[in-house]
Amino acid sequence: MPGLLSVIEPSAHLPSSAYKVTPFDVTLFAVSFFGGILGAMASTIEQTLTIEQLAAESGMTVRNIRAHRARGLLPAPVVRERVGYYGPEHLARLRLIAQMQAEGFNLHAIGRVLEQTHGRPEQLLSFREAVTAPFETEQPRVFTLAELQQRFGEQADARVLARAERIGLLAPLGDGRFEVPLPSLLDAAEEVVAQGVPLRHALTVIAKVRDQCRTVAREFVKLFLEDVWNPFAEAGYPEERWSEVTESIEHLRPLSSRVLLAAYQLTMTHEVEAAFGRELERLTKRGRGKRSQAKAKDP
Repeated sequence: MPGLLSVIEPSAHLPSSAYKVTPFDVTLFAVSFFGGILGAMASTIEQTLTIEQLAAESGMTVRNIRAHRARGLLPAPVVRERVGYYGPEHLARLRLIAQMQAEGFNLHAIGRVLEQTHGRPEQLLSFREAVTAPFETEQPRVFTLAELQQRFGEQADARVLARAERIGLLAPLGDGRFEVPLPSLLDAAEEVVAQGVPLRHALTVIAKVRDQCRTVAREFVKLFLEDVWNPFAEAGYPEERWSEVTESIEHLRPLSSRVLLAAYQLTMTHEVEAAFGRELERLTKRGRGKRSQAKAKDP
């Protein structure tokens, strides 16, 4: 079965570059919408709505609802006494369709996404929660410009702060306030500066580390896609395997952290030993040279 990427046909008014995404990206997009609309399914709306009531709830016209039914995007209503009645599932589907259309997906693409994922919102929601669950446990903090300058002194000038914004260390909020998404990074920068390292150099290192971490993260995601997700997609997204795939991505995060930390510790040990081994060798040679010069001067 083709991947979800093959069903996406962007609207003509959107740039084609916006659609250079993986099947995984597209599916995450779809499941995020399912997750957002489940609240409507749990609400206290009437379980039986006429098409006019459904139009009022969804914000769509009766004509569009009928068109979606004709396309197979909307399940048939329950008919009683020659009147069709709709429920929460229909409302959820309509909201999903509207939101995906707002993002540039055409109706053909939306229909294929619904078809290939079997329209099971409870399973898609579980997967979405696993994918979008925040990895970090830190709470962002807000600092004023005066507080940053108190921590870093004159080094926290406009140019350095702009650099911190570009690498994601700071997010300007206006009125001289900044949000720090990961306060531990700011703390680490402060400790490094206290050891005599210029703040601009510390930011350069942080930026390089972030870039390397992005590369590592992509490798782990690639591993998941190739060995877990793609076989699942090729099998047609079987219903009984959704939980297995969800568990796999839940395990991916802590596993990748352990691997990265272990590899970093080993690599750091080797690099420190190599670098300072060379420095000690230079010191030894310098000491020998000084002793030789002293002997030569001694009559």
